[in-house]
Order: sequence, then structure tokens, then C-alpha cells
Amino acid sequence: MELIINQVQKTFEQEALTVQQLLDIELPEKQKGIAVAIEHEVVPKTLWETTILHPNQKIIIIKATQGG
Repeated sequence: MELIINQVQKTFEQEALTVQQLLDIELPEKQKGIAVAIEHEVVPKTLWETTILHPNQKIIIIKATQGG
């Protein structure tokens, strides 16, 4: 399956992924302080386990940072 993540096209072997599975692949060690949007719509963390991604969807993963 191909997805566009933060404007970069990526290919995954799986035919179906949930948001949580994608994050487990992309950010296996740090999943706190992030937000996910699919096609410009934020997906609440409570729905990451059940939200299924579809080929060619545009996904934005935003990481909170510290500093000023």
C-alpha cells in the first residue's frame, strides 16, 4: 500500500494498516506528543486503533517540540 506521509510517498507491504500500526512502524519508540491528520482532518488518539488507512491517503504526523 502506498501512503503520502508528511508529503513523502511511502510504500508498505501490508494491504491494510490502522493509524496505530502506521505509527508503530514510523515512530516505534516515541508516540507521545504527536498528532495525526488524514486528508487534513485530525484523528483523535482514541480512534488510532480503529481508523483504517486507504491507499494514497495524505497523512500528516506532527511532533510536539520544546523550546522557544
